[in-house]
Amino acid sequence: MSLPIKPPFPPMEALLVKEIPTGNNWQYEPKWDGFRCIAFRDGKTVELQSKSGQSLGRYFPEIVEAVMKIKATRFVIDGELIITVKGEPSFDDLLQRIHPAASRVTKLSLATPARLIVFDLLIDETGKAIFEEPLVKRRQKLERFAKKYFAENSAIELSPQTFDASLAFKWLSDSSVKLDGVIAKKLDFPYRSGERDGMQKVKKLRTADCVVGGFRYASIGKVVGSLLLGLYDEEGLLNHVGFTSSFSEADKKELTKKLEPLIKPPGFTGNKPGGPSRWSTKKTSEWEPLATKLVAEVQYDHFTGGRFRHGTRFLCWRPDKKPKHCSFDQLK
Repeated sequence: MSLPIKPPFPPMEALLVKEIPTGNNWQYEPKWDGFRCIAFRDGKTVELQSKSGQSLGRYFPEIVEAVMKIKATRFVIDGELIITVKGEPSFDDLLQRIHPAASRVTKLSLATPARLIVFDLLIDETGKAIFEEPLVKRRQKLERFAKKYFAENSAIELSPQTFDASLAFKWLSDSSVKLDGVIAKKLDFPYRSGERDGMQKVKKLRTADCVVGGFRYASIGKVVGSLLLGLYDEEGLLNHVGFTSSFSEADKKELTKKLEPLIKPPGFTGNKPGGPSRWSTKKTSEWEPLATKLVAEVQYDHFTGGRFRHGTRFLCWRPDKKPKHCSFDQLK
């Protein structure tokens, strides 16, 4: 490539914060639940780069084709790849694209086509580097670029933005707005490749009441390391959906006293915790089943494929909640 920047080019990243920053120096954008993607176009060459610097082009041929359709021939745009199913983002469908079989990828690209939501312009349509310019200028140039080139391209669209913090708060608090959170960017900052000091993110966090169907001991010492969480399905089976381990050492000792008297099989009657992974020892992969008497309220960010995508944060015990009432329905 003859562009001023070439892949792998580390994207500008965001610092996770608890509250949306306010003031006159911020631009707010939706945080999409997808794959970060920097798209490079140099003549007849298109490269889609992931957040980690890997090539995404073979997994999203419809996006490569869409970038090729743009009449400008030398540019670099930064955005997020998303797939929507029935009007809602589907991270599971994105994950299915990372498949070794080209025939499978082609089939999925037709059945559930992806879109590239663009939020930054790094190299303009003349091939000139503008990533060192402040965001306020880059955004103006991006909007002109999008107006000129995106109108007839359904697979590529401009991400909305606002300077109104109250609207950003609404995006974050309104459950009907299907977003991952809010991104706040400093208007006077250049594109800080690989850095987090010019951008902040606030994620939508949700809560769920889960049955504690088992636990794992910590790798050192005979104390509880994590609680294994379950939800009941329509057939009345308790399915393992994730874990929580956000406890202090003192809390873990108290938990051990609380849980060991409740050890009783089977614990989970549907999907059970998996076996060892490359990160676990034999000890930490084993788990103890519990009588289904305890309900914990936990905080989570994503629930996909019947599981919490990441570890959850323990909030409190819910003695007022009957375990049988802890079903998948609460997550719909």
